[in-house]
Amino acid sequence: MRLNRLAALGGIVGPALFTAAWVAGSLRQAGHPAAAIQLSGLAAEDARDPQIMMAGFVVLGVCSIGFGAALGRVIWPRSAGPWLVVTAGVATVAAGLFRRDHLLLTGPGFTGESWHNQVHDVASGVAYAAMLAAPLVLGRRFRQDPGWAPVSRPVLVLALGSAVALAVFASRVVEPWNGVVQRAAVTLALAAEVVIAVRMLAWPRRARGLDPRPGRKHAGNAVSAHQRGSLGREDH
Repeated sequence: MRLNRLAALGGIVGPALFTAAWVAGSLRQAGHPAAAIQLSGLAAEDARDPQIMMAGFVVLGVCSIGFGAALGRVIWPRSAGPWLVVTAGVATVAAGLFRRDHLLLTGPGFTGESWHNQVHDVASGVAYAAMLAAPLVLGRRFRQDPGWAPVSRPVLVLALGSAVALAVFASRVVEPWNGVVQRAAVTLALAAEVVIAVRMLAWPRRARGLDPRPGRKHAGNAVSAHQRGSLGREDH
């Protein structure tokens, strides 16, 4: 299996396993409604079975790093979008390794934050920003490319929906349902990643034998790089 296709699979598997992790982690927190627990709290030191959510963060991050790197090889001309995906992946791994102190944000006996809680907060902020910016940048970039144009609108719609949900989450106007809004914001952003990964997986079957450089073509193949878009870039 080519590296690009393996990385594209990671762009599907990572979000799926992350979603499964927060569903399982939420169900394990007896006595606490899911709406009251943020995703980071599921990996906190006082959470029940925090390793489930920790693994979810790390797996998603590693898959996003590989997916973003591969996406950077198949998009032409270069775009900041793939590197935003990589940045989100690195920050997500850090958010999983440097955990929050407590399951809940407030409670009796909470006297301050540890250094790893502070690192987690910074990493989470970077991950949110990059996860949101990546599909917005990529969606706009895809509109200019015939090969990617079919996914441009879905990616932008999902990204904008995630942005709205994230704004509501940050405002806390829907407390005590903030945990649900956060899950919706993250799920919409990850859905955009999945849409891009599915398109990336589907493309090589249509573009075998094409030279990835714009304006070039292999002998015996009359399809130009402009006609096929930039999706024909493949590993060798």
